[in-house]
Amino acid sequence: MSASPILITGGARRLGRHCAERLCDDGHPVIVSYRRERPELDELRARGIVTLKADFSTEAGILDFIARLKAHTGSLRAIVHNASDWAPDATGEEAGATFERLFRVHMLAPYLINLHCRELLEACSEPQRDIVHLTDHVVQQGSRGHAAYAATKAGLANLTLSFAAMYAPAIQVNAIAPALIMLNEGDSEAYVEKAKAQSAMGMVPGPGVIYQSLRYLLDNRYVTGVTLPVDGGRHLR
Repeated sequence: MSASPILITGGARRLGRHCAERLCDDGHPVIVSYRRERPELDELRARGIVTLKADFSTEAGILDFIARLKAHTGSLRAIVHNASDWAPDATGEEAGATFERLFRVHMLAPYLINLHCRELLEACSEPQRDIVHLTDHVVQQGSRGHAAYAATKAGLANLTLSFAAMYAPAIQVNAIAPALIMLNEGDSEAYVEKAKAQSAMGMVPGPGVIYQSLRYLLDNRYVTGVTLPVDGGRHLR
């Protein structure tokens, strides 16, 4: 448990929300960023989790978020970069705009937050401070329909190495690379079976496995610059 909060970007839904709630259950103060108002946010606020609106699709929005974050807290125990946009590739005139938006969400926002919030991490009185990037299994193989997504997540994976070297030994920087973890409403049985068949474990594990991985990184003082694959052994297929 730490007196300094843990920041989770994109913490209103799915993996981010699950991790925020689990951290809160473990006694950690938590701050989450969110893009738009959702009913789930009221539930997080009721638990004492701080919510800060953020628009990571523009540099101005990223810098505005950083300023409001600093106005709220003078220190951070960890930063978990979970904000993501699973947008398919666009065609024609929209292609460039789509790539630029994904670049800002997946790379520029973590880059600027890591740079500008280093002082918040260093102000934490705990012996360990962490930055964790949520990347993606697709970084290893690319994607036919989500090339911009895959490329910008690969950039985030590379930032893990750079910041780990830059911030050692005071701040540890690592990544988690999930494959399919949760289903969406409306996913067909055929899709579910196809998804399960892509991994050696043959299952859709649920968000708990991501929290276990995050917890490992937050609790281990001798790990930095690594990416933990949480993909059920897809490389064995």
